[in-house]
Amino acid sequence: MQRLPKNLYLASQVREFDRRAIEDHEIPGYTLMSRAGEAVFAIVRERWPAAATLAIVCGAGNNAGDGLVVARLAMAASLNVHLMTLRPGDQLGGDAATAWQDFKAAGGEAVEFSESLLESADVIVDGILGTGLDRPVGGSFADAIDSINEQGKPVLALDIPSGMSADTGLSMGTTIKAAVTVSFVALKAGLFLGRGPGLCGEIFFAGLDVPDAVYDDGDPVAELLQKDEIPRLLPPRAKSAHKGKFGHVLIVGGGPGMPGAACLAGEAALRSGAGLVSVATHPEHLDFFAGRPELMCHGIDEPGQLAALVEKADVIALGPGLGQSDWAKRLWEAVIAIDRPLVIDADGLNWLAQFPAQRNDWILTPHPGEAARLLDTESKAIQEDRLAAVLSLQKKCGGVAVLKGAGTLINDGHGLPALCRFGNPGMAGPGMGDVLTGLIAGLLAQTRDVASSARVGVLVHALAGDDASGDGERGLVAGDLMDWIRKWVNPKP
Repeated sequence: MQRLPKNLYLASQVREFDRRAIEDHEIPGYTLMSRAGEAVFAIVRERWPAAATLAIVCGAGNNAGDGLVVARLAMAASLNVHLMTLRPGDQLGGDAATAWQDFKAAGGEAVEFSESLLESADVIVDGILGTGLDRPVGGSFADAIDSINEQGKPVLALDIPSGMSADTGLSMGTTIKAAVTVSFVALKAGLFLGRGPGLCGEIFFAGLDVPDAVYDDGDPVAELLQKDEIPRLLPPRAKSAHKGKFGHVLIVGGGPGMPGAACLAGEAALRSGAGLVSVATHPEHLDFFAGRPELMCHGIDEPGQLAALVEKADVIALGPGLGQSDWAKRLWEAVIAIDRPLVIDADGLNWLAQFPAQRNDWILTPHPGEAARLLDTESKAIQEDRLAAVLSLQKKCGGVAVLKGAGTLINDGHGLPALCRFGNPGMAGPGMGDVLTGLIAGLLAQTRDVASSARVGVLVHALAGDDASGDGERGLVAGDLMDWIRKWVNPKP
C-alpha cells in the first residue's frame, strides 16, 4: 500500500490550494491539469501493463479536462482510446477547453457514450464528475455511472469516484466503484470516510509539484495514522525488564453465557505486552478460561469482590460480554466510580448511554450503533458524518473517542482527529471489538498514554487484521489476529 500524505482536507480547501498555486505561485492551470494526466497515465501503465484499450468517459469541468489529457497521452503511446463525452467537448471552458483543443490537434475524436465501447475496453477511466458535486447525480451522468459499474471492468477514478461526496464519502445518488483512485494536490477526507473506502479502491496521490507554501494556513480536518507511530510508543525493552514494569490489566466482563468476549480481550492484552492480565467474570465461567492459563481469572458474584483486584490493576477494560443483567449493572456502577484509567466497549457503552458520565482518563470504543445510543441519534446519522460524530462523542463523554468501522476515527479533544485507513471487511465479525479493547488496554497499561495507546491500538489491530487476511477475508475470526498483534507490537528497528 502506497504511503500517502498525512493530512486530509475538505473539497473547498483543495479548491483554495488550486487557486493559490495558479494565482499566487503562477503555475498555469493547464500545467496542473497536464501533470495530473501524466500521473494518471503512468499509474495506468504500472497497474495494468497489458492494457491495450482505454475507455475514457468525460463529463464536465476540469475532471473532463484531466480525462482528455490522459486520452491524448494514451494515443501517443499507441493505445486504443475510446473517448466518450457526456457533454460536447466544444462546450467545455477554461483549462478543460485547452485540453479539448490539444486532444483534437493530436488526432483524437470523441464519441457519445456507448456501452459497447465500454465492453471492449481493458480499463475504464472515470472523468465524469469531480469534487464540486453538491447535489444528487441524475440524467445521463447517472446512467453512465450505472453502466460503467455494470461492466465489471477495472475503473480508475480521477481525483474522486464520480458521484461521491469529497467531504463525507457518501454516495450522491449513484457513484462509480473504482479499483484505483488518483487524488490530486491534497487528499480529500471523503476518500476515507463513509462509503469512501469501498468506492475508491486503492488510493494514489499526485501532488502535481505544488509548492509547500500553498498549504500554509490550510488547517486539515483530520490526519491519517502512520505506521511509524508504533515504534515511537513501543521502543525496544531494556534487558533488565520484568513483568512488573509493563502494567496490570483487569478485564471486567463475561456475563452469563458470554465468556468468549472477555477471554479474547484478555488474550489481546497479553499479546500487546501487558505484564499481567486478570479477568473478573461471572463465576459460572471459571472453567472456560483454563485454555489460556496466562490469564488470572476470578469469579465475581458482587461488586465488593472487585476491590482486591482493582487495587492491583493499572488499567481496567470494562464491557466485553458484560451483558445487561442486574449483575452487569452493579459491576458497571462499581467500576465507573473507580479512579483508574478505563477502556470501555460493548455493554459498558450501552450502560453509559443509559447513565451518561464524563471523564478524561477513559477510552471509549463504540461501533456506529453504540455511538448512536451515546449521542441519542440513529446509526444512519453517525455514518452520514462520521467525522462530526467522533468530535461530538469526545465532547460529550471526554477522554478519547474511538469510532469503529471502515476508516476508524480517533479523537482526544486536543489534536486533529486521526483516521485509520488499514483493515479489511473480514474484520466485520464477532469478537473483533473485544480484541481491540484488550489491545488498547494492554498498551495503556504499558505506556500510561491515553491518546497514543488508542491511536496505536487501532493501528496495530487493523494491520494485524490485514496480515491475518492473507488467505482471504471471508472466514477471518478474531482469534486469528493474535500472532500478528505480537508482530506489530515488536517493530523492527
